[in-house]
Amino acid sequence: MRLAVRVTPKGGRDAVDGWARDPDGRPYLKVRVTAPPADGAANAALTAFLAKTLKRPKSAVRVVSGETARLKILEIEGLDEAELTAAFGAP
Repeated sequence: MRLAVRVTPKGGRDAVDGWARDPDGRPYLKVRVTAPPADGAANAALTAFLAKTLKRPKSAVRVVSGETARLKILEIEGLDEAELTAAFGAP
């Protein structure tokens, strides 16, 4: 499953701040991480945090688009809509 995520590095804590919509109406998950946006640290923290939250191995979560942008597209192996909704609520 692909998931749009807007990450806030150096956000004070690792947490999910809920859902929002872009100007075109597409939903994305707002996530903050404590890691700084340098040398891929925020991306690594994001994938590790989501893997732990969704009870997946770290290797099952990867950034497929937006490596250096705040809005990223993640690929999460083995995740379905019901599990996503159970973890983060409905988009």
